[in-house]
Amino acid sequence: MARPLGEINASSMADIAFLLLIFFLVTTTMNVDTGLARMLPPMPDKDQPIDDKVEVKQRNVFTVLVNKSDRLLVEGQPMDVSMLRDKAKEFVVNPKNDINLSENTPTEVDFFGIVNVSKGIISLQNDRGTSYNMYMKVQNELVAAYNELREDLARNKFGKAYKDLPEDQQKGIQKAIPMRISEAEPKSIGGKN
Repeated sequence: MARPLGEINASSMADIAFLLLIFFLVTTTMNVDTGLARMLPPMPDKDQPIDDKVEVKQRNVFTVLVNKSDRLLVEGQPMDVSMLRDKAKEFVVNPKNDINLSENTPTEVDFFGIVNVSKGIISLQNDRGTSYNMYMKVQNELVAAYNELREDLARNKFGKAYKDLPEDQQKGIQKAIPMRISEAEPKSIGGKN
């Protein structure tokens, strides 16, 4: 006659499962969502009057529109996203003092003296149906335009890459080439999506 099988002691299985769970939680890395690096302006003082009527000349606004079909309209003209960076740089710098590009204001900047600082603002607006991929491409091109301008200025003035400069020199370059990207709230254009 066969001997009856004994029971398996499972009392330590819960402990082992718990230890494995802790091990995997500790050793697993989590992807952290990274957003767009944007510095919001500081909150105004409570005593400061609110000025709702800030007037900006149309000449100083570089309008970039992205529709739900991921097509780009820059200053009223269709454009490929690959050309956006160069157009944005041209608008900000305004090398020939073209009346169709942004105005410059002579400003005292540390390390540079009197510099013509652009009054230009890049206004970005997209449709609610714009794909995230296109939105990020446009954002990257606009930020890259400013980064390239700052890098060129750093190399011309200091002979170093912008990221290698001390903080005070970086702030001087930021004051000479301020990043002004205004993003309007997305709209639903053309009916329901």
